[in-house]
Amino acid sequence: MSESLQDQIHFLIEIDKLKTIERKTRIMHGERLENDAEHSWHLAMMALVLQSHANKDVDILKVIKMLLVHDLVEIDAGDTFAYNTVGHTDKYDRELKAAHRLFGILPKEQAEELFQLWLEFEAKQTPEAQFASSLDRLQPLIHNHQNEGDTWQKYNITSDQVLNRNREIANGSETLWEYAQQLIQKSVDQGILTKS
Repeated sequence: MSESLQDQIHFLIEIDKLKTIERKTRIMHGERLENDAEHSWHLAMMALVLQSHANKDVDILKVIKMLLVHDLVEIDAGDTFAYNTVGHTDKYDRELKAAHRLFGILPKEQAEELFQLWLEFEAKQTPEAQFASSLDRLQPLIHNHQNEGDTWQKYNITSDQVLNRNREIANGSETLWEYAQQLIQKSVDQGILTKS
């Protein structure tokens, strides 16, 4: 077996750990928490299905690649809860260190490609990164609405917090931001999200 193939297999074995990283949001059709691998898969499917709602034309393969790699760093850095302001103070540094280690397992050219995709997602400057980020914000919002506000209620999250956290959905898709606002209002009206 070539060294390159050995490194690629090592990387694929290492990233299987993503299945063990729990998020704070329950799956929609069960009681257990979603894991990062399920989250990434769901986002990739959302990109495929919702691509026509992006504000600008996007390279959908690039969006899907970003969505598949963006949370791999949580294998080392852990999942930082969206509404944990303290956890966000050093999140980028923890994740950058993880990105160097994890992507560094791969052959140099592939390592650089995945690292650059991760950096692009984090910077949220390109249409692809903005659309990918929009989906990353929208997915847990849909989960929470479907789960009758489970995570919101557990952590005393208010509608203002949800609105402020998710405003950047509009950067990638005005249509999906409109939908998100309707979902938030519906959640307030149904009493599953506290108005602040």
